[in-house]
Amino acid sequence: MANIDLAKVGKNLLKSGETGENVEMQSLWQYQPAVLFFLRRFGCQVCRWMASEVSKLEPDLRASGVALVGVGPEELGLKEFKEGGFFKGSIYIDEQKKTYKDLGFKRYTAISVVPAAMAKKVREAAGKAKAAGIQGNFSGDLLQSGGLLIVAKGGEKVLLHFVQDSPGDHVPLEDISKILDISTEVKAGERPVCNDDVCTR
Repeated sequence: MANIDLAKVGKNLLKSGETGENVEMQSLWQYQPAVLFFLRRFGCQVCRWMASEVSKLEPDLRASGVALVGVGPEELGLKEFKEGGFFKGSIYIDEQKKTYKDLGFKRYTAISVVPAAMAKKVREAAGKAKAAGIQGNFSGDLLQSGGLLIVAKGGEKVLLHFVQDSPGDHVPLEDISKILDISTEVKAGERPVCNDDVCTR
């Protein structure tokens, strides 16, 4: 886990997906712990599935006083993402992608993105998304990767800094619950059998 300067990262501005106003990132964890889910892009089928998975924790997080926040790297696709109801927390946009950079979320090249997108983990996650009836599109920045950041109340410390190595990587729900010491009855989505029809996108 890389050393994150929360005081520095906390000064980064994010744009609210609800009001359009800019807020400092540290305001998200000032009064409560926060789970910040960084999407690759709003149209990404796998990202939508991951957003719906982490959203299963939202009632338990809320009951424990933990904020669930989604961050996207651009506004493109936000309207459709919100209308799809894929995410149950508040949504922000990092238009400068500064936080993505500060947290070490990698960018693919035009060459490296293709094998990454066809990796087994991605095909499996895409299969889960398809089985759950979640579709996606290819609009927007296809090269950005994402991850997850969990910050203690007041920015006292980073509880988890997870960087995607592959677009299919994500933190298991039980790991998030353990890190925050909250109890939950949530079950992760079932993985369908992977075949060419289900897992190729």
